[in-house]
Amino acid sequence: MDEIPILLLAAGGSNRMGQPKQLLPWGDQTLIGHQIQTLLKTGNPVSVVLGSNSNLIIPVIEKYCVNIFINTDWESGMGSSISFGISQIIQKFPDADGVLITLLDQPLITTSYIEKMLGAYQPGSQQIIASHSISGWTGVPVIFDKCYFKELTELSNDEGAKKITKRHEDSVILLDGGEILEDMDTMQTYQHLLDNYLNHHLKA
Repeated sequence: MDEIPILLLAAGGSNRMGQPKQLLPWGDQTLIGHQIQTLLKTGNPVSVVLGSNSNLIIPVIEKYCVNIFINTDWESGMGSSISFGISQIIQKFPDADGVLITLLDQPLITTSYIEKMLGAYQPGSQQIIASHSISGWTGVPVIFDKCYFKELTELSNDEGAKKITKRHEDSVILLDGGEILEDMDTMQTYQHLLDNYLNHHLKA
């Protein structure tokens, strides 16, 4: 099977939250634990980039079968975590055909959506499979063909991967993620998304 490792970016400092976002309660576990379990269900290898509060987070996620990469330069921004994470992926998975990048901040993402992305990807076609949200933006989760690895490792500071998707617009395929792509950066959005998740879960 074509190897597409999954890279979960969870290095941020959660300044607007006032506490480590990674360890916020989510159902009967932590937010990062929930995200890792969602990704592991795909059967693809999962790697997590940590930075801020990694000493508190590692004990919580050690029980999962994931690679943990510590970005000591996490404060310089998202670009540095992508660059660092991809360079680690290249070393750990030299045969990878591509990489799926996803964020801690999108807790409604489902295993079936990630599987849909992986199913849409055709290795060797220089594809970028990006997600399209109900509010009209495009971005993560995103799959990059390995031909973009060099550009991803050259990101720095707060440059996101959007810079690369814009540069290669003709290679981008959009998948509709609807409402599950909502992200959280304040306690208010966290509470809103958690309520949605719990309501949906209790009905299920």
